[in-house]
Amino acid sequence: MTETNPYCEALGIPVPRLEVAAKSKEANYYSLLIVALLERGEPITLAEAAKRFEEAGVAAADRALASLKRCRPARPPIYRDGDLYALDPHDHEVDLWAFQLGLRPPKAEPLELVPRETGPLPPLDEPLTVAALDEAWRHGIPGSWSAQRIAICVLDAHGKAMRPDDALAFVQERSEWSMLSAESATYWHRGAPVRVREDGLWEVDREHDLVRSARRAVRERVEMVRSWAGMRPDPAVVAERQERFKKERAANADRLERMRRVLVHAFPAKDPAAVVLLDVGRREIETFLGTEVIKANEKLADYDIIGALDVRALLRALRFAPGERRLAELGPPQKTRRLNKRGRTLKITTKLLVQGSCGISRPFGDKKVMRGYLREGRHTRLRRRLEADAKSLHALYEYGRLHGGVRLRWGFLDEMIPAPWVHRDEEWLYGLMKRALVAFQGENIVAATVNNLGCDLALAASRIDGDDRLVDIDLVQKVRDCRDFIGFFSGCQLPQTDAATSRPGTHEEEWSKLMSPIMRTTQRLTIDGDDLPIGPFLFLGCSVLETFNPPLKATLKSSWLQRRK
Repeated sequence: MTETNPYCEALGIPVPRLEVAAKSKEANYYSLLIVALLERGEPITLAEAAKRFEEAGVAAADRALASLKRCRPARPPIYRDGDLYALDPHDHEVDLWAFQLGLRPPKAEPLELVPRETGPLPPLDEPLTVAALDEAWRHGIPGSWSAQRIAICVLDAHGKAMRPDDALAFVQERSEWSMLSAESATYWHRGAPVRVREDGLWEVDREHDLVRSARRAVRERVEMVRSWAGMRPDPAVVAERQERFKKERAANADRLERMRRVLVHAFPAKDPAAVVLLDVGRREIETFLGTEVIKANEKLADYDIIGALDVRALLRALRFAPGERRLAELGPPQKTRRLNKRGRTLKITTKLLVQGSCGISRPFGDKKVMRGYLREGRHTRLRRRLEADAKSLHALYEYGRLHGGVRLRWGFLDEMIPAPWVHRDEEWLYGLMKRALVAFQGENIVAATVNNLGCDLALAASRIDGDDRLVDIDLVQKVRDCRDFIGFFSGCQLPQTDAATSRPGTHEEEWSKLMSPIMRTTQRLTIDGDDLPIGPFLFLGCSVLETFNPPLKATLKSSWLQRRK
């Protein structure tokens, strides 16, 4: 066994020993298969892994082989390539398994508990203090406390009558949520410890029995908070580490964002006679036919991430060695889905995922027809069909990057499957929305047309093989089977070979950004096949479009009537 290998170099760990990893509490046949791959540093067969298990004293070879076949070994971060099983060392799951199995040390030292000095508990026979309430409500006001109890505590601590607004402000400074409100006084019955004076101030009767009960509750709460403090680390240290991890993840996400990505689609896959390369960042597509296929290898050398269906076999067919490049497998992350207890299963295909995620009804062409194009020398039609297939893969790839998974829709099924080509540090839809809500950044994801009459045409994506740019409002739509790349139009329409319109033979795109100026290119476009409700739409831009574009208004009405039917 060598001192290092490509897998361990990518993870930055020493070469592990299967005998040591087998003693871990987290060890199972799947995780030990990962260790065997890390130990070998190259793809292996299940038979070779079973033999190694026998040498390490895990189990007999035949028993280990049967268990390895049952544990679904061909799931990320392990990929099957014929009879061989390879490991993707750049998958974040590998790093997690390495930590759980003790192959690498923790990224941070264990947090130490910091004991805190505490004073005496609040007495029951004396009024409460503001300091006692601050300590009792350090982690918020308990949800079980009534509005009357909260008011008693506030008034008792201040020792005077208070305006309702002042009492509410005191509570809101110490808890994001509580039962107390300005209308709470209307529910306090006669004889309650808190009453409303004629001048509108709230006043508490300290001789009332409920006041002593409230003091007891504060005392118990303080005692509980102090017991929690002895079991928790220093909040300042926790905040500092969280901020550091956040910066590290942001730096890694920025590094991944700068990597050049390409999607490869070839036909036939085993012996490519035509290859399509789609540059994800530049939105450029290039097709190589016949003797030009060898030029695709030169182009692939310029990219850091290569994605394709059965990407490892395809690169082997192209005689291209990926080296340390990241490979994105666009095939189904999950092969089957059990439908019922009787054992009926659904075979999950890439076509099914593209249809469910992107709403493209015919994402890939018929292989028999394309063989005919290739045999008859009809290269123009073959080129158009292959480019349309590559765009369908691009839509699926970007949907996964946006949502962190792909969507499986079949009959009663509608669920998300994690996308293995998305790293956990990459920014998803939630992060984009959260960042866009920051007002000082000046990024409006949804805005009226009048806010940006220029439509930011300079931010449009580059044309792809003569296809239309990405624009905000474009009332011109090509007819027939045009090849517009993903973009926003007045009706959020895309052509048949790409994604989304309501006309026959085409598909519907999510209208979530109908009136938005484009703040970034469509590298994170989501296509769900859902229409945005237009009715009481408050943005002015919608009414402007309906007024000056009667065909759009008719299209919207037709879509609404079809849904009503």
